[in-house]
Amino acid sequence: MFPVSIKGVLILPTDDVVLALNDRNEWELPGGRIEIGESSNGCLAREFKEELGIDVEAVNLVDTYLFEVMPDKHVFVVTYSCRLIGQFNPVVSHEHRKIATFPINDLPDNLPIGYANSIQNVFEEFKPI
Repeated sequence: MFPVSIKGVLILPTDDVVLALNDRNEWELPGGRIEIGESSNGCLAREFKEELGIDVEAVNLVDTYLFEVMPDKHVFVVTYSCRLIGQFNPVVSHEHRKIATFPINDLPDNLPIGYANSIQNVFEEFKPI
């Protein structure tokens, strides 16, 4: 059995995506482990609030896959597209080194391929008009 991590792709009106730099020096999608009794939407909203201090809601299921975080350590990732509720004024929590936005066509090299694929899927298939 693997831990489940709910991740969110938040694309801003500028077509920039929100990423967080973790302790492994990798950019990742905001989100985290789902808690017992918590819905996926509730987990995503809680994690964005804890990690960035912003409010979001899950919109569409985008992707699911098994991610090898480190050798022999796997996490089952569930990715949703997100909608921002209110203002985008992120604050870096203790869980990350940095929060930044990146243009869809210029994602950082140290972004795992699964996250990059989810971002492209959201941009191509689920982006609100």
